[in-house]
Amino acid sequence: MASKDSFGAKSTLDVDGRSYEIFRLDAVTGEGLDANSVRSLPFSLKVLLENLLRTEDGADITAEDIKALAGWDADAQPDKEIQFTPARVIMQDFTGVPCVVDLATMREAMADLGGDATKINPLAPAEMVIDHSVIADVFGTPEAFERNVEIEYERNRERYQFLRWGQTAFSDFKVVPPGTGIVHQVNIEHLARVAFTREVDGVVQAYPDTCVGTDSHTTMVNGIGVVGWGVGGIEAEAAMLGQPVSMLIPRVVGFKLSGELPEGSTATDLVLTITEMLRKHGVVGKFVEFYGPGVTALPLANRATIGNMSPEFGSTIAVFPIDEETVKYLKLTGRSEEQLALVEAYAKEQGLWLDPDAEPRYSEKLELDLSTVVPSLAGPKRPQDRVLVSEAKQSFRAALVDYAGQPQDSKGYDEAVEESFPASDSPSHDASQLNGEDAPSDRQSAAPTDGGRASNPIDVTLADGQTFTLDHGAVTIAAITSCTNTSNPSVMIGAALMAKKAVEKGLQRKPWVKTTLAPGSKVVSDYYEKAGLTPYLDKLGFNLVGYGCTTCIGNSGPLIPEVSAAVQENDLAVVSVLSGNRNFEGRINPDIKMNYLASPPLVVAYALAGSMDVDLFDDPLGQDSTGADVYLTDIWPSPSEVEETIAMAITSEMFTDSYEDVFAGDAQWQSLPTPEGKTFDWDPESTYVRKPPYFDGMPDEPAPVTDIEGARVLLKLGDSVTTDHISPAGAIKKDSPAGKYLAENGVEARDFNSYGSRRGNHEVMIRGTFANIRLRNQIAPGTEGGFTRDFTQDDAPVTTVYDASVNYQEAGIPLVVLAGKEYGSGSSRDWAAKGTSLLGVKAVIAESYERIHRSNLIGMGVIPLQFPEGENAESLGLTGEETFTITGITELNDGTTPRTVKVKADPSTGSGQATEFDALVRIDTPGEANYYRNGGIMQFVLRNLLRS
Repeated sequence: MASKDSFGAKSTLDVDGRSYEIFRLDAVTGEGLDANSVRSLPFSLKVLLENLLRTEDGADITAEDIKALAGWDADAQPDKEIQFTPARVIMQDFTGVPCVVDLATMREAMADLGGDATKINPLAPAEMVIDHSVIADVFGTPEAFERNVEIEYERNRERYQFLRWGQTAFSDFKVVPPGTGIVHQVNIEHLARVAFTREVDGVVQAYPDTCVGTDSHTTMVNGIGVVGWGVGGIEAEAAMLGQPVSMLIPRVVGFKLSGELPEGSTATDLVLTITEMLRKHGVVGKFVEFYGPGVTALPLANRATIGNMSPEFGSTIAVFPIDEETVKYLKLTGRSEEQLALVEAYAKEQGLWLDPDAEPRYSEKLELDLSTVVPSLAGPKRPQDRVLVSEAKQSFRAALVDYAGQPQDSKGYDEAVEESFPASDSPSHDASQLNGEDAPSDRQSAAPTDGGRASNPIDVTLADGQTFTLDHGAVTIAAITSCTNTSNPSVMIGAALMAKKAVEKGLQRKPWVKTTLAPGSKVVSDYYEKAGLTPYLDKLGFNLVGYGCTTCIGNSGPLIPEVSAAVQENDLAVVSVLSGNRNFEGRINPDIKMNYLASPPLVVAYALAGSMDVDLFDDPLGQDSTGADVYLTDIWPSPSEVEETIAMAITSEMFTDSYEDVFAGDAQWQSLPTPEGKTFDWDPESTYVRKPPYFDGMPDEPAPVTDIEGARVLLKLGDSVTTDHISPAGAIKKDSPAGKYLAENGVEARDFNSYGSRRGNHEVMIRGTFANIRLRNQIAPGTEGGFTRDFTQDDAPVTTVYDASVNYQEAGIPLVVLAGKEYGSGSSRDWAAKGTSLLGVKAVIAESYERIHRSNLIGMGVIPLQFPEGENAESLGLTGEETFTITGITELNDGTTPRTVKVKADPSTGSGQATEFDALVRIDTPGEANYYRNGGIMQFVLRNLLRS
C-alpha cells in the first residue's frame, strides 16, 4: 500500500451522501509544472498519473516518477520507466488455466523453499470467463447449442474441476462458468466498473478502473473509458500477486474523428479502416486515444468494437474518454444508480470527462472523417489487409495464385485466371440452383457456371443427396463469431434483419457453407427472441452454436465431411468469412487457406453467395420465387430499421437478468466434484492439468546470467511470424508429437480435444510449439509445419521441432531462433514464450518484435535480440546452419543492461568466414532486466514473496 503523498493529493469526494477517498490530479504542481501540464495530458496518461499518485511508496513509485509523467514531453521517445498497478486482472480459460496451474505450482515451490504457501494468492481481484473451450462441432440444428455444451463438458471436465478448486482455494478469484459469454463482452457488460472502489486501511477509495488481461483483446474495455491491455499470462500472474507492471511512459497517438458513418457502412467497416490506417502509420508500443466531435456520434458499442481491434493496429490501447454515452451504456447494462453517479462525478472531478472541443497534447495525430468509410473486408490472411467490398472479387483472384498454385499451362497467371473466371461472368443461378426446387438440374456451383470454365471444379454429393460443384474460392465457413462484433447490437441486429429479408425472398445458404452463430452473451439471444428474428437466422443455418469465441480462435469444428474430403483430395483453396478479428494463416480451420474478416451482415451475404468470386454489389445473390434476381441492396436493412429494432428489443432488464447470478453457473457446473485444500492434488494420470517444471531445483537466490556459446538454430523464419504460428492452437493431429504423446497415454484420437483446452499440460504444449501447419522453417525447405533439421546428427535430417529439441537438450546444446519483422504479433499467448523456453531456446534474434511477445520471452528467461538497423539474416548471409556465440550478456550481472551484445556465427563446415554483428538487446526496462536475471518473471516474484 502507498505510504507517501508527496503532493498532498489525498482528498475526499462526496457523491449522493457517500464519501470516497480520492487522489486529486490537479494537486500535481511544482517545479517545471504549470496549471495546464496535467490538464492538457491525454486521458490515458491522466489515468496512469492517478495510479502513480495513489501507489507512491518512495521506492518503486517516487515523486520523481509522478513529476515525469505530469510533465510528459509528447515529442520525446519513451525512456522513462514507471510501475503501473492495475485495479484488476481479467482472464479467459485458454490463457487463464495455465495461470492457475502456475499459481498452484508456485504454492508448492514456496512451501519447498520454506515459505508460506498461502502468500501465493491474488492481491488484485482476478476474474476468469470460460469462453474459449466451446467448439462448433454441431451446427445448423436447433440442438446445436445444447449438444456443443455437452461435448464441451465431456472434453474439459478435468480442467473445469481444477478451476472450481482454484475458485475456492484462492481469494479474490472468480470464475464465470461456460455457456455465459465471451470474456470481453462480459467485461464491458458486467465486470468493468469504470470507477473502481476498494476499502484500503478502513477507508473506501475511488479511482479509475484499470485492468490487464490474458487476452490481447482486453482492449475492448477501452471503449468504455477503462485503460487496460493484454499481457502474457506470466505478467498477469505477477499482477495478481501484487507486482506492478513495468512500462515506459508511452507516446500517445491522437486519432481525431469527425462526421458520421454513412448509410450502408457498419462498425466493422470503420474498424477495418482504422486498422489499416494505424498499422500503416505505425503504433506498436504506443497508446492510441480517440478525440474530436466524431466521438460523440459513435455509440458505445462501436467504440468497444474499435477498442477491441487495438492488437490488430499494434497499439497497446485504443481508448475513448468517459462521457454521457459511457454512462448511458452503463445504465443500459444494469449498473446501479450509485455506480452511475460515482462514474460521472469522479470523471468530471478529475478531468477525465470528454470535452469534444478540447485537444490534448499528443505525440502524433491522425484524422478520419467517418462519412468516408465504405463497406470493407480484410483478408485473405491479415486483419490490416483491408479490401473494399466493391473490389473483393478482383482482390480474391489476385491473391489466389499464392494459395492455388501457378497454372500448369504457359499462360501468365492473370491471363489464366481470366480464362478460368471471365470478367464478364457473374455467379447468377436460377431458382432451382439456389433453392433446390425441381428443375432440369439441381446442381449448384461455387464457381461461375455461365460460360466460363471453372479453374478446378469438383463434383460433391452430400449424404442427403444434394449435389454441387466445389471450386477455389468456395465459402465453406460463414461464422458470426468473436467479441469484436457480437458485442455490437447494430451489426448483430443488422445481420438478423438481413436474414429475415433473405428468407422472405426465398433465399437459402449454399449447401457447402458451414454457418454458425456464437454471440458474445446471452443478452444477444434475448433481444433476437424479443425482436422475433431468431427463426430467420435458423432458417439460413445460423443456429446458436455456443456463447464463446469459436471460429475466430480456430474452434470452428470440422467442415461438412464431404466438403472437407473434396478440399483435401483436390487441394482446393477454399474460404472462410467470419465477423472476427483474426484471420492469420492456419488459424480458422486446417482445411481452409484463405480467411476474410467481415461484418455480420456481410457474413450472411457470403453464406448466400457461397463464393468469394462474386461482386456483392453487381451480382445477384440468387433469385426469388418468381425467378427475379435478388441483390444485396434488396435485403440490406436501413439504419432506421436497425435503430428501431434496437430501441424495441433491448432493455436494461435483459442485462440484469442475465448477470444476476453469473458466477454460480448451471446445474452441470455446480454438480462437478470440487477438489479441496490449499495446494492442488495433482493427478499423475491427467492429460489436461500437470505440474510444470519451471521451479524444479530453483535456488532461493538466482545464479549469475551467462553468455550463450555453441548454440544452434532451431528455426529460421521470415516476416510476420505470429503467436499463432508459434503457440499451439486448434486441433491436435494424430501423427503429431502431441498426438503421439496423448495416444501413448491412453487417449483416443476422438478425445484429443484442442491445444487450447490442454494448455494446463506442458507436455502437450511443448510438443505443439512451432507446429502450425502454415509455418515455414527456412532451414527445412520444402516443408510446412513443425519441422526442422537436427544438427546433432551427421546428415542433419529433417525431423519435428520437438524431437530435434530433445536431442539438442540431451547434448547440452543451446538453441536460437532467427526471424524477420513483426515477430510475435498476434494474441498475448504465454505459451508462445513458454514453449519456446521449454524447447531449449535461449535467444531470439529478429528484425523487430510486437510488444507482448517480446516481453513474454523475457518473462520466460529468453533474451530477445534485434538485428542491426537495416540488416537481417539474409543480408548478413546467415543460412541457419551456423553455430552461434553471443557474448556481453554477462553485463547484466553488474546491475546494468547492455545496449548491444556481440553475435558470432561460425559456418558449420568449419571453413569460411565467421559472421559477426552487434545485436540490440531488447530488454527495455530495469524491471525486465530483473526478470531476466532471475530466469523469468515467476521466479522473480516467488523469490520476492519468499523474502517479504
